[in-house]
Amino acid sequence: MKKNRLDARMIAIMGLLIALMVTLSRLISIETPFIKISVTFIPQVIMGILFGPFWSGIGAVLADLVGMALFSKSAFFIGFTLNAFIEGAIYGFFFYRKEITWKNAILATLSVTLIINLILTPLWLALMYHVPLFSWVVWAPRLLKTVIWIPLQSIAIYYVGRSIPYKKILQSLTVRTK
Repeated sequence: MKKNRLDARMIAIMGLLIALMVTLSRLISIETPFIKISVTFIPQVIMGILFGPFWSGIGAVLADLVGMALFSKSAFFIGFTLNAFIEGAIYGFFFYRKEITWKNAILATLSVTLIINLILTPLWLALMYHVPLFSWVVWAPRLLKTVIWIPLQSIAIYYVGRSIPYKKILQSLTVRTK
């Protein structure tokens, strides 16, 4: 199989993961204007395991765009689409064709938390809602969520990642019959 090339099976799996991301993000989440609690990271991690950083980022962008088109809860902002790509790429970087360990589960969670949740998202919210970047309206719920969410997300990533027979799936996706 050529690198960075998707076949029909891979596209079908990607489509199912995108649909799951849209469902978890838009329909089964807790959301306020300044904070969102969702388990969308689970299909993103699976996408990262199977497809790598680039395609996981593209899949996350598609999930964001489809979710906005079908279930918009606020105005579209390109910054959150950029967040989706970066988050998918981070999971792909940490998990693509790698063993799922506590170390990479925690590092991936910390990377996403730092880059997306504590740097980019507050910046986008400050730009969208014209609030000061260092306002407690933005930071208080975000910091509380971070303290609670990092261990929960790391544990979930480790156990979900370990339960997926990704080596068998990757092998079936890369085997070609003549």
